[in-house]
Amino acid sequence: MKRLVRLRMRPSRDKKSFRYMLDYVDRDGRRRQISLGHTDKRQAERQRQEKELELRAHVVNPISMRLSDFFKDSLERTKGQIRSSTLKETAKAMADFVACVGDIDVQAVQYEHGERFIRYGFDQKNAAATIAKKIRHLKRVFRLAEERGQLDHHPLHKLKPPKYAKRKVRVFADDECCRLCMAARQYEEKGSPVKWELLIRMCLATGMRRGELMNATWRDIDFASQTIDVTPKPDRADTWEWHIKDTDRRALPLTAELVRMLAEHQDSQPEGCPYIFVPAARYEYVQDLQRAGRWTVERGRSPVPKFCHHFNRIRQQAGIETGTFHDLRRTCLSHWATHGLSLHEVKELAGHSQIQTTERFYLAVRKDVLDRARAASETSRKGDSVAHLLRAPDESNETEKLPCVSALSTES
Repeated sequence: MKRLVRLRMRPSRDKKSFRYMLDYVDRDGRRRQISLGHTDKRQAERQRQEKELELRAHVVNPISMRLSDFFKDSLERTKGQIRSSTLKETAKAMADFVACVGDIDVQAVQYEHGERFIRYGFDQKNAAATIAKKIRHLKRVFRLAEERGQLDHHPLHKLKPPKYAKRKVRVFADDECCRLCMAARQYEEKGSPVKWELLIRMCLATGMRRGELMNATWRDIDFASQTIDVTPKPDRADTWEWHIKDTDRRALPLTAELVRMLAEHQDSQPEGCPYIFVPAARYEYVQDLQRAGRWTVERGRSPVPKFCHHFNRIRQQAGIETGTFHDLRRTCLSHWATHGLSLHEVKELAGHSQIQTTERFYLAVRKDVLDRARAASETSRKGDSVAHLLRAPDESNETEKLPCVSALSTES
């Protein structure tokens, strides 16, 4: 029988101690984590069993409903637990699944329906990566339903998404970063109210996401310790509601040059504007929308309109053909890895919930790594190195270079 409650150890921040935690899904489908506050394994296991019995006493029987109704129920249960953008992607994957297999009973869904959905995606000209993403959304929905007791088993548990080539991570070269900063300074001089140069430098030094930078306030900066805290924001008189992606708050280092630029920027800011990068006029406009009830959490992720449009104009002015603002973050994280930070340290500073995200998207192979690999291949020790075998043959002594061929000729 599948366990409804999982017992695990959670290390402390200094990695010198730990405590036991209970992970489970409650009757409303929400993920819960309870800290037991001790390190007694026997006591922790007893507490896990007690919670297990409590949950099993309220487990619902497997349900019978149409897929469309089941998906609607699932969206309602998870609303507020995941980002609205993720909720929209899940809803789109659900609609495509119903269009593929029909509005059948949820208990009738089988593994073959998952295979049919993959073929359907390719028939609709979807990329393999898009299909794989939709399958991840669907598998999460069915997994949660199984944990709630709505399904006897997860029908798509063993379904493997199509393989696809990982996209190359775009990392800005040093000269491109300099050109971007210079172009941003010129863009500001033409009348842009956003401090683009400071914004770009902050991203290159801290690896903060766009939403994290645009929702950073002056209270988040500690000028004495030269750090900035990435913290969620409540919905109150001077700030709008905003949540951090993937993980909780974290502190990031600031350079002395950034601290100087931030101090100068703060001196030039009008009173009553708590946000670092949201212009005062825009802040007042958002406050009016918030008071009128027309501002949403989703809009708060990027409070400055046409952000990508303005950055692309700066990039083009810098003479750079491709690249996004998020590539600045990738550049920062790749620099950290190149200069000796461990994968785990980069993960913590980046705010990733899983180490696989750090490995897959951000640890780009830098030019100096390629140069070192090339130098290693070219370093040879005669007779026993790969480089010696790959070296162009010497026509004057070809027989000596290829003794195996000579030996075979003699035997024949």
